[in-house]
Amino acid sequence: MPDPHTLIDKAIKLLEIEQEVYGAFSVKGIKKSENKKKVTMSFDTSTSDEALNQLSNIKSLVELEDYCKTCEILRTDLTDTNLVMGAGNPNADLMLIGEAPGKQEDLLGEPFVGRSGQLLTKIMEAINFQRNDIYIANILKHRPPDNRDPLPAERLRSLPYLLKQIEIINPKLILCLGRISAQTLLGCKDSMKDMRRIFHPFMDKYELMVTYHPAALLRNPNWKKDTWEDVQLLRKRYDEMGGKP
Repeated sequence: MPDPHTLIDKAIKLLEIEQEVYGAFSVKGIKKSENKKKVTMSFDTSTSDEALNQLSNIKSLVELEDYCKTCEILRTDLTDTNLVMGAGNPNADLMLIGEAPGKQEDLLGEPFVGRSGQLLTKIMEAINFQRNDIYIANILKHRPPDNRDPLPAERLRSLPYLLKQIEIINPKLILCLGRISAQTLLGCKDSMKDMRRIFHPFMDKYELMVTYHPAALLRNPNWKKDTWEDVQLLRKRYDEMGGKP
């Protein structure tokens, strides 16, 4: 794992993230990313050097999950929640990343198992992915109270553990589900309009795409068309990169 760096810039960006603001969604064609900045690993000061050293020595998802069970830093201010690390193919070429576990996810210890999870399964099946073809995780590993948005500080504390998860899985493509997931990983506060339909360079070796969170689609069915266009682009790029299956 690279040494921690650019902490202040990362913290400022995350702390500046505001409430969800969507612009118009009339987008034609595929935009190429104009952001030449490379997204790299940055860490919260509350992540100790000892913790970072332990993370750097972890080689498997099983080891990572066992370690995260002991990490109080990953907890929210909701008590007695279960750790929800991720689910799916540990060797997946496609990794999906949401925001935080909800009530059902907390109870079952698996991400995306409620109504939004059922919708996500249908979306993936529509582009010929089964759940066991891909790997699904969240920024936060514990449920926040009342299913509120993850706080900037919570996201920053959780980021090193998620980045280690990505490093172990080593996917070809990452799909961020929702504004908070995308802004956290890209270190920005851009709107969904500006983040969608772009293959963003990420951590020097991956490509990252952004689409709506399935929970947002349940509240706003008119966004389903845009999501369908996004995931078709995702599938096309996946095939071009030789993703398996």
